[in-house]
Amino acid sequence: MTKPNNDVQKLTEMVAAFDRLKAELAKAIVGQDSVIEQLIIALLARGHALLVGVPGLAKTLLIKSLSEVLDLSFSRIQFTPDLMPSDITGTDIIEEDHTTGKREFRFVKGPVFANIVLADEINRTPPKTQAALLEAMQEHRVTAGVESYVLDEPFFVLATQNPIEQEGTYPLPEAQLDRFMFNLRVEYPSRDEERRIVSETTSGATVSLKKILDQPAILEYQELIRRVPVADNVIDYAVDLVSKTRPAEDDAPDYIKKWVGWGAGPRASQYLILGAKTRAAMAGNPTPSIDDVKAVALPVLRHRVLTNFNAEADGVTVDEIIKKLL
Repeated sequence: MTKPNNDVQKLTEMVAAFDRLKAELAKAIVGQDSVIEQLIIALLARGHALLVGVPGLAKTLLIKSLSEVLDLSFSRIQFTPDLMPSDITGTDIIEEDHTTGKREFRFVKGPVFANIVLADEINRTPPKTQAALLEAMQEHRVTAGVESYVLDEPFFVLATQNPIEQEGTYPLPEAQLDRFMFNLRVEYPSRDEERRIVSETTSGATVSLKKILDQPAILEYQELIRRVPVADNVIDYAVDLVSKTRPAEDDAPDYIKKWVGWGAGPRASQYLILGAKTRAAMAGNPTPSIDDVKAVALPVLRHRVLTNFNAEADGVTVDEIIKKLL
């Protein structure tokens, strides 16, 4: 068993590594500090993240840059209406052995066999193909025929989605959305940030990013996060917060009963605590506080709380409901 003082030392190392990671990413990405932090939280908590934002906000560049500073294998899948499940997971091909003349099937691995998988515009492909990726996200394995193939750890899926153009898209069902730890909103940059973006991207200068963390270090930090202790009152706060999103619960506020059709499930409570533990550890704190739970509540809950017609009629968004609950 790891000694507590060894964990404290590892925690100090992790904080320093996180600071170097942010500094390196800042060379390629202007702004988006909270999104970068939440992506790293999801990675260390062994979760997956969905990035929602209009085109041109550097969602793909951000994910690609993250893969460059982490010494991990990376693959990008551009989701289209004609994409098949085998295009993601891989397929069996017939191969002939030239010495014996025998033919046999050989499995050729698809792009899902990588540490970081970018699922670009995941809502552009039919549910059958979406499900092939989401099964891998949940089980960390791929089944082809009778064979099962375990995916390399860490396995981290980052999906992007455009919220404004809905024609020809296949929205992710709620059960599949629940596989994502975070639903991150990528917002427009500020005026100063946009000036920097324009200045830097039109000058012809190229940015090369250094590797900051490798696979063994990331796996070690993921294990460290699991060992971070959590006080009972913080767990109680997370569980109470999630239960209050359910309109059928007796202690749910009146506005929840009025505006919410379905509340969040137990996976939300788990991710609130995992997110809080990771956020606290990244700040060098040995245990999370209620403030850490509050900080990750929006990205954890916004895709798990489903509003009803009353909310739509009153012009109330899910983010406003969660903030009111907090």
